[in-house]
Amino acid sequence: MPSTGAESSSSVQKACRILRALSDAKNARLTDIAREAGLDKATTLRLLDVLARDGFVTRDPTTKHYALGTELFVLGAAAQSRFDPRPIAGPSLLRLAHSFEDTAMLSVPSGAESVCVALQEGQFPIRANYLQVGSRRPLGVGAGSLALLAWMQDREIEALLPLLAAKLERYPRITRAVLEDHIQESRKRGYAVLLDLIVERMGGIAMPVLGSDGRPVAAISIAALTERITSREEALAAALKREVTECEAAWRRGPQNNSHGALKAPGIALQADARR
Repeated sequence: MPSTGAESSSSVQKACRILRALSDAKNARLTDIAREAGLDKATTLRLLDVLARDGFVTRDPTTKHYALGTELFVLGAAAQSRFDPRPIAGPSLLRLAHSFEDTAMLSVPSGAESVCVALQEGQFPIRANYLQVGSRRPLGVGAGSLALLAWMQDREIEALLPLLAAKLERYPRITRAVLEDHIQESRKRGYAVLLDLIVERMGGIAMPVLGSDGRPVAAISIAALTERITSREEALAAALKREVTECEAAWRRGPQNNSHGALKAPGIALQADARR
């Protein structure tokens, strides 16, 4: 019998959750994908087979691991023509990684999450390798992710915090109260710092890149050993400020604005009159 509209909608939502899970390279096994998507393995396998037939997913015949297929790259290229911060922020990541020898990253908001879309590794022997391109985290988990959250409007944050609280089970050192404190501290100092809360003796420092409407469209961060951040915090913050200022200026004069209007944040857009 034909599927009802509700059933089709449900299947689409589940398929989207599977694709979102696959955007993080660590989710390659069926078990991992099902867990991340919040689905049972039978449903996940059925939808993966459908997605694979249409080229949105591939499966390695030897390892049985799944990955995003070529059709996703085509869609991604189309999306990048509208919003792709990497060409503008790429030189900044190179300069930061070269100057401080630690990993520089670019993150963008996606709903209640942040997504790492680019990174540049430095030469320091001990590197922050817990994030890869495509990695997703709840907003507030990680310095770049915290910078995206802290510079949102107050009413956006209030709406997000209950959603984020449910996603923090994997990060026992980060609670809603911890997030609220770090949001206020970040706003006071003008940049975000998060140390020892995700990985022991590791942390990050970050600053948001603001669009023409004053909302965060991306964040540039540096991840390093905690002692390498605390001992150079002033220099790191100053360098981030220079690079963010340059990125914001490039966006204002870039083709994105001319073709598609004022740059808007790709995250959730709640209607709110309140301003900080």
